[in-house]
Amino acid sequence: MSDLFRRVVVGSTNPVKIAAVRAIVSQLTPDAEVVGVAVPSGVPDQPFGDEETQEGARQRARLALVDGAGTLGVGLEGGIVVMADGRMRTCAWAVVVDGENREGLGGSMSMPLPEVVAMRIRAGEELGHAMDAVAQEVGTKQGRGAVGILTAGLVDRQRAYEPMVAYALAPWLTPALFDAVP
Repeated sequence: MSDLFRRVVVGSTNPVKIAAVRAIVSQLTPDAEVVGVAVPSGVPDQPFGDEETQEGARQRARLALVDGAGTLGVGLEGGIVVMADGRMRTCAWAVVVDGENREGLGGSMSMPLPEVVAMRIRAGEELGHAMDAVAQEVGTKQGRGAVGILTAGLVDRQRAYEPMVAYALAPWLTPALFDAVP
């Protein structure tokens, strides 16, 4: 397994995303190299819905694998879901791909957004910028994130991303189960 994790490339230069991947991968291969590369998500800056958010993570993972010459590519993407009653919640997805077109998907971080934030998003702002304005902070996306602000620090963005990275790695962690023919 360690050879598989020798060079993991994250489709982002955001230090929070890289740190989340590093935190999980280093548990599997302590000397793994985890690096970030700037790649486009192929979706709007503020993705809406789980499918669009997953597609952004998928494109980031695929491009990271190619552009970063890694053994695994990882894409992380956060988005917004508009619920049936008009309220909004967050969503976040991780996609991991390898050179043989195997893909893993992991999701996490679903929490309601305050209406004051949702109003700004409806007006066209991206969640990170809306949170900066509402919380009177700068660069929350590269720090504790909306989740850190809204949970009063109980969970920060990195810790919220770590489980979904682990979930997305499941096909490589338990290949006998994923490759089993029913």
